[in-house]
Amino acid sequence: MTGPFRYRVYWEDTDAGGVVYHARYLAFFERARTDWLLAMGFPQVPMRSEQNRLFVVRRVDIRFIAPGRLEDELEVTIDVEHLRAASLTFAQRMVRADDGELLATARIDAACLAADRFAPARMPEALRTAIQRQQERQESQ
Repeated sequence: MTGPFRYRVYWEDTDAGGVVYHARYLAFFERARTDWLLAMGFPQVPMRSEQNRLFVVRRVDIRFIAPGRLEDELEVTIDVEHLRAASLTFAQRMVRADDGELLATARIDAACLAADRFAPARMPEALRTAIQRQQERQESQ
C-alpha cells in the first residue's frame, strides 16, 4: 500500500447536503495516483514529453461507504493489484484521517499509451521496475 496521501475537503468539494459530492471522490482518487507517481519519481509531464507515454483510465468502480464532510482531512492509499506491460489495476481506499472511518474504495484500470498516437504502449521500464519493487516490499511486510 502506498500513501496515505492527505487532502482536505473544501466547500467546492461538497454538495447541497454538505457532504463530498460523489464525483469529487473520483477527483481525490485521481489526485492520489498523480501524487503516487510523483512520489515514486515519475512525474507525468516529463513522461509525456521525454518518453512519449501517458496513462488513461479505462474503467472505474467506486464503492461509497460513508460520507466525507466539509473540512474533513482524507487519507487516500494506493495498491497496484495487477501490473502488465501496458496496463495496471489500482485498488484505492479513502478514510477520514481523524477517526479512520472508511469512506470509499475504488478499483481503477489504467492503460499506458503512446502520447502521440493514443495507442497502447509499454510503460517505461524504470516505472514498471519501481512498481514491482514496491510490490515486493509490501509483500515482505
